[in-house]
Amino acid sequence: MAVCIAVIAKENYPLYIRSVPTQNELKFHYTVHTSLDVVEEKISAAGKAMADQRELYLGLLYPTEDYKVYGYVTNSKVKFVIVVDSSNTSLRDNEIRSMFRKLHNSFTDVMCNPFYNPGDPVQSKVFEGMVSGMMVQAS
Repeated sequence: MAVCIAVIAKENYPLYIRSVPTQNELKFHYTVHTSLDVVEEKISAAGKAMADQRELYLGLLYPTEDYKVYGYVTNSKVKFVIVVDSSNTSLRDNEIRSMFRKLHNSFTDVMCNPFYNPGDPVQSKVFEGMVSGMMVQAS
């Protein structure tokens, strides 16, 4: 399904980034960081409109020629970014939401680990396995 999955801290530094074609890793880092501007715009627009604060899914941030970039923000302002191949037209919005829910639940499990220091890069094998499962499904 996904070609790149990233977890970005509240202060906009990466806690976790993984991409499937590792030769394009730098391109995906750039894509994720450029998407943060769109995430900030959507968050500030939602704050001004006083929309439903429980809605964490930001939807499609922006499409490129090769990829579609989706965003999600937790209540603690941690951002999740999923980059999907544009050629995958069978992927629906509710499936992307489901991927974000799984990612959020797994990240919550990482945060609940008493040996994890908030702000450190994510190095959980369980989290890594869950992300690998989300990425392998399409490839």
